[in-house]
Amino acid sequence: DMQGGTFTITNLGMFGTKSFAPIVNPPEACILGLGAVEDRAVARDGSITVRPMSTITLAADHRILDGAEAAKFLAKIRELIENPWLLLL
Repeated sequence: DMQGGTFTITNLGMFGTKSFAPIVNPPEACILGLGAVEDRAVARDGSITVRPMSTITLAADHRILDGAEAAKFLAKIRELIENPWLLLL
């Protein structure tokens, strides 16, 4: 059994860091790294537009969490950030 925390969220975006590779703090299972929000050009409906975007990185101890499950978790985080109204359902 694990005691104490099992998950850390770290934010280097406040220092302007765009992306980084966070390191899991044993005995925790995961760490989520948040990068700076910046305007980026993206294609939407056949045209180029500017949107605020951020890089979010998840590092996981694969003895505890399978990579496929970690990818599903990141996909859900993305869905909720892009559609915050879903949090109200």
